[in-house]
Amino acid sequence: MSDSELQDLLMSVDNLADQQELIDDLERVDDLLGELQKEEAAAPVAPVPTVKWKKRNSDGNLIHARPRSSRNQSSQLVSQKTHPPVDAPDTNSEVVFAPETVEGFLRDLQQSLSDATGDEVEAPTPKTSLLASSNWSTRKSLFAESWRAERPRLVNTAVAQENVESHICQQCRSNTAVVRCRDCRPCPFFCAECDASMHTRHPLHNRDASTAGFFQPLPPTTFVLNNTLCPCVRLVPVEMPDKICGCPTEALRLKPGKAVAVITMNGQHELSMPELACEACKATWTAGVEDLLRSDYWPATLHFATIYATDVFFSFEEMKMAAPGLFCQAFLRMLDQRTVRFGRTGKISADSLIKSFFEWEAVRYEVDSICKEEPFTCPACSPDMLAVSVDGNRKHYRFKNAARSEEQAIFDGVFIAKDEDVTRFINYIQSTTKHISGRGICGGEWSAARETSQRSASKLGEEGLELAVCRHGVLLCALNMYRGEIFAYPLYLQQKLASSRFFCMDVTCKYWPYLQRVTKSCPELQHLLNMEPFLSVFHAKAHDFKCEVKWSGAYQEGAGLTLGEEVEQVNAFLSRIAVTTKHMSKAGRTDMLTLMAMRWNKQKVNNLATSLSHRYLKTTKALENQLQNLESMKAELAVTESQLEDWVSDVKEWAEATTNESSDAAALTNKIEVLVASIKRRSQRLYKDTDSNKGHARIRRKIREEKGILTSVVEKYNRVVPSTETLCMETILSGETAWPWQLPHSDFVDLRTKRRAFNMVMAVRRLQEEKMILVMEMKHHWRSLSTRSDSLKELSCLVSRATMQNSSWGLSEDGLKGLQSIIRKKQHDIRDMMANARYSYLQVLTGAETINFLHSVSDDYSDSDSDISDDALCY
Repeated sequence: MSDSELQDLLMSVDNLADQQELIDDLERVDDLLGELQKEEAAAPVAPVPTVKWKKRNSDGNLIHARPRSSRNQSSQLVSQKTHPPVDAPDTNSEVVFAPETVEGFLRDLQQSLSDATGDEVEAPTPKTSLLASSNWSTRKSLFAESWRAERPRLVNTAVAQENVESHICQQCRSNTAVVRCRDCRPCPFFCAECDASMHTRHPLHNRDASTAGFFQPLPPTTFVLNNTLCPCVRLVPVEMPDKICGCPTEALRLKPGKAVAVITMNGQHELSMPELACEACKATWTAGVEDLLRSDYWPATLHFATIYATDVFFSFEEMKMAAPGLFCQAFLRMLDQRTVRFGRTGKISADSLIKSFFEWEAVRYEVDSICKEEPFTCPACSPDMLAVSVDGNRKHYRFKNAARSEEQAIFDGVFIAKDEDVTRFINYIQSTTKHISGRGICGGEWSAARETSQRSASKLGEEGLELAVCRHGVLLCALNMYRGEIFAYPLYLQQKLASSRFFCMDVTCKYWPYLQRVTKSCPELQHLLNMEPFLSVFHAKAHDFKCEVKWSGAYQEGAGLTLGEEVEQVNAFLSRIAVTTKHMSKAGRTDMLTLMAMRWNKQKVNNLATSLSHRYLKTTKALENQLQNLESMKAELAVTESQLEDWVSDVKEWAEATTNESSDAAALTNKIEVLVASIKRRSQRLYKDTDSNKGHARIRRKIREEKGILTSVVEKYNRVVPSTETLCMETILSGETAWPWQLPHSDFVDLRTKRRAFNMVMAVRRLQEEKMILVMEMKHHWRSLSTRSDSLKELSCLVSRATMQNSSWGLSEDGLKGLQSIIRKKQHDIRDMMANARYSYLQVLTGAETINFLHSVSDDYSDSDSDISDDALCY
């Protein structure tokens, strides 16, 4: 046998041995499957014999696997031969299975088990290997192991790509390459001539020179000449006119103008503005602000020594939405690092970027206003809003000495009400109404109930924001707080949103008596009492037992599953922005909060169809479960439907009733109610009102002091009442408390039992209402989209008829054509939203009670997709 034949035979043996290892691994996986199936079976199952395949050669003889050591020795022997090296598989590397292919391997294994015949059967070897496709930790281990095994090759590749060995220019294919461009893939290597030709037209590309023995980053104003770096002038890539005068184009000459700094997502570039000059008539042209905007740039000032690529503003806005606490300086540090990385110099001004960003957003807002966009309106709540939730956010304070600027906010009064209007209203209310700080239904001095708070004399300018939100989390309006959370602030927002049915607050039990007193002195606000009071569901848990039953939104007829806590979701987003806005100027804070509020609403509106559909599905499932629980409770308590209704009436009457006690006991019970409510309230607001450890420690200290006072009061109360009515500290602070002096004595059924039935009945009613409310909101949303589509059609017709002379927007002829294109884009977006809404609603609304709505959606959608063009509708 020759050496070559011996070598081929040894390689075949190695390959067969590797295949045997693979088969062994698959057998271990099969063993694990068998063990799992035996554990899950109810009765013991006899173990299934495992088949092990033996490889045979062409003559039918068994091929025995050899240990790794012998295979390595054989490989070494072969490598010592004088024959040319032959590529052989690496027998020392582990075989790693991707998780997505394991199940395919298992299916192939099961099929091969059923097809295998005539092979030897051996006893399985117990192993502890895990199934990667069903075990997350094993999958992560496999991923980590695969990267660990591949890391040496990756290190070698990363080092090898920095090799500056001579390359041939991939443009002319003849000269030696001296420049590598990171933005000209897949042909990155250029000679000096091709580099000058290409990157005179593309100066914003990131290039590296290889003349120094390594890849040296090049700024755009440097080129390679005879293996030497030489300075040059590069022009800002902007659109230029073909002609600037009546002379032939051959007479035009391009020359560099003033130097500018161009800011892109790759940092700062020092370039020059282009200028055109006619050698015949001496006419000149220089780029202006309009030319920059056409090329997707935005000037820092009207004289633009610095210009920004609009992609910088888009990226900054997206990063602010993803990370609201991001400082502008942090974003600029990232751009500065990219400037240095690509061989350039220069620092970007934070003030210049923010001012340019706001001006850019102002222009976009004006364009949306021309297109009749309403950023602070909820499509599902229009025209009949069910509930509005109002609450204050004390984290949105601003320091007085922060950026003392007298400039006017761009978005003043768009989202946050003008301070002078709010001040005028508050002064009128306080001068007309006699303020008497009285305790509400549940007692206690709440931080939101200080009716006579004076303007703060601290180091703060604005002390926070008072926000109004619909039940879908869409921001409606806001105002700046200067005197704490006084009742006049939500009163101002309420009279702005008086069309809503429910008015939700976390201290409604104290606000509503205040509103009733105010309307007596201010009859023009009498219509506000037509709204229904709504105590936020979760905040109600920290109120008195009776207060919750009387005011909580969970027990208000027609409220559905409205929580009244929707403003808290918005606060979770806006509070992160407060980290930066507290150091801004007053105008900058107003503009930034307004922009973030508009972006928040845009996200909410875009996802509204999906949100309503998911809520409908969840409500349907929850209603089924609650109905089953109600039937189980009725069977458990052996009560009828009429008895449940009587219990519900008893609980409501009990909540409305007043307590008559002796003077000493009444004083103690009153103090106990106040202290318990205060402790629960402070615990609930521990991390809401303050954002510092000192504030948290102060609240905890106050809670400890009140608990000490409560303990002594409870001891006094227990000494003056019968043993059956004594109180326990752990009980009254643990959860819902029915005070002994509030329990009825005429009914043999315990109040807690009635309360349990009351909660169950109310939950079923709210779920049934929620289904009807959601269907109505889906209809509102669909009608809103249809109305929006119609208004865009009308606007398109109006624009098509308008001319520069009769245009009410002050647009030129090109501006009117551009507006027409913007309207077409918005029409396309509305059609996509209607298609998504139609698909989502048709998927979830399958009941007979919604069949009419489905037909109307189908009819309206077919009408909106008609083949009639906008131009045809104009005549």
